[in-house]
Amino acid sequence: MANLLDKWSEAAITSLGFFWMALWAFVLGYLISSIIQVMVSRSEMRKLMGDDGVKSVTIGSVFGFISSSCSFAALATTRALFQKGANFAPSIAFMLASTNLVIELGFVIALFLGWQFVVGEYVGGIILILLAWLFILLTNPKKLIKQARERNREEGNDGDNKGHNWSLILDKDIWSAISQKYMMEWQMVWKDVLIGFTVAGVISAFVPTAFFEWMFIGAGNNDPGFWALLQQTLIGPVAAFFTFIGSMGNIPLAAVLFGEGVAFAGVMAFIFSDLVVLPILRINARYYGWKMAMYILVMLFSCLVITSLLLHYGLQVFDLLPDQSQWTSPAEQDHFKLNYQFWLNVFFGLASLWMFIGWKRQQHGHEHHHSHGGGQPIINTLCVVAGIWLATGLTLSLF
Repeated sequence: MANLLDKWSEAAITSLGFFWMALWAFVLGYLISSIIQVMVSRSEMRKLMGDDGVKSVTIGSVFGFISSSCSFAALATTRALFQKGANFAPSIAFMLASTNLVIELGFVIALFLGWQFVVGEYVGGIILILLAWLFILLTNPKKLIKQARERNREEGNDGDNKGHNWSLILDKDIWSAISQKYMMEWQMVWKDVLIGFTVAGVISAFVPTAFFEWMFIGAGNNDPGFWALLQQTLIGPVAAFFTFIGSMGNIPLAAVLFGEGVAFAGVMAFIFSDLVVLPILRINARYYGWKMAMYILVMLFSCLVITSLLLHYGLQVFDLLPDQSQWTSPAEQDHFKLNYQFWLNVFFGLASLWMFIGWKRQQHGHEHHHSHGGGQPIINTLCVVAGIWLATGLTLSLF
């Protein structure tokens, strides 16, 4: 019993340590994202996404890059683009870019996993878009696209913004709008972050290395071989499918997997899998119908497996794969030291407080509601459980 309580306390402290480690990166990333979302017009981009050519797919990707990293927000905006006349391929390019190429995700990956994974995330995001585009061109799902358009006909407005001249960046009203966007970003992701970091702490404390070696064939082996590597890239998305943690919340868990010996390809496959989880599948089914939702699932699953393998062997050719034997797991680090990270958290924490105050001042005139779709009751329940788990674990650490 004493061992269980010790592990519980360790899991809670690890979860909070993970969040403290990533706090400044979250704030900086969402601040940059919010500024770009306010300043850049969406309507002009949408007009340029009316076919499946290079220009449309490129614009869709750029649009995704400057958008939100929240998977659920990405789905909603993708649907809005599709409704307004954007073709299917650039819409998918937007969705993939908005969950893989966004600024804040790179910051968090750099903190938890290192530069190789940042390169993998951004280069892999581009490869994912190219492979998905090729998949669409080769399969040519005209009937599914037609049915999806009929399903989405006359669905209304997506709340587009008109953008602003960058010379107005210091204007008080502009920063009021930025604070609204900033708080909306946090409202969309805080549940995923809470659950993701809690799960990562639990797994780090309770799950033995032997389990990962059983689940991921070749885990802990510096050269697992092609078939073991392929199995890991297939298992990564399956594991993600049942955890349904968002693109930001699954990074600490990915760090745990890497620390337990899962290969670079398997970890990247897990990171890329935020759009093949169960709640996302259900939302896509509601938006486009089950046939199109399954088509998107198969397309993304196939593309992320290929992309992860390409990244792994690409880095291996140049002898740049991260060395697990020299890698220190975030769970083993001292997270609460008085160092540069502490002062970055203080500075960006104050910046976040400033954003919050600006949002509260304008809240009465700017009501925004964002739903995480059909998974909301489950997510809410898990948030309550996570909160109780962390509070109890911290209390145990005092005794």
